[in-house]
Amino acid sequence: MENINWKGIAESLLFAAGDEGLSLKQIAHVLEVEEIQAREIMDSLIEDCNNSSRGIMAVELAGTFQLVTKKEFSPYLKKLVESPSAASLSQAALETLAIIAYRQPITRTEIEEIRGVKTERPLQTLSAKVLIKEVGRAEGTGRAYLYGTTKEFLDYFGLKSIEELPPLPDKISEEEDSFQEEADLFFEKFQELDS
Repeated sequence: MENINWKGIAESLLFAAGDEGLSLKQIAHVLEVEEIQAREIMDSLIEDCNNSSRGIMAVELAGTFQLVTKKEFSPYLKKLVESPSAASLSQAALETLAIIAYRQPITRTEIEEIRGVKTERPLQTLSAKVLIKEVGRAEGTGRAYLYGTTKEFLDYFGLKSIEELPPLPDKISEEEDSFQEEADLFFEKFQELDS
């Protein structure tokens, strides 16, 4: 058992884990190694996958490692999976998503106050794409649902954590004009990832 193919084992674990991915702690536990050694194995696997002509690569997103397809092959994958979920997000959905990302947890009423329009359809679209989810209930009368982003949101935009969002201006008012600036910052960083 001296010549253990750690990278091969790790790759097969990631394949079996699918979209859920595996944390470094989980990988270390299964491989029965220290987290430092697990990190070295994963870094080596990522380097090997990314520097080869293979169609998949290993990445670390939202605190988990997973196998993903390479971006240069996306046109072929889109042909294979012609579905509404592959369509890019509308401007309304992007605006709503930006509000939720920066202000979470937030209620639908609060989102509508910021946008100035109804947000029922964008919320449905974002929920269907699993980019947002209900994260609780607000205090007070009616106990409205609170919305927040998901792990899939982080994956979709290639973020490790919500802290990687572009910073907002120091002074943020509740006015619509101020929020439009916030949304523009969000769109500039992520619109090309969505196309």
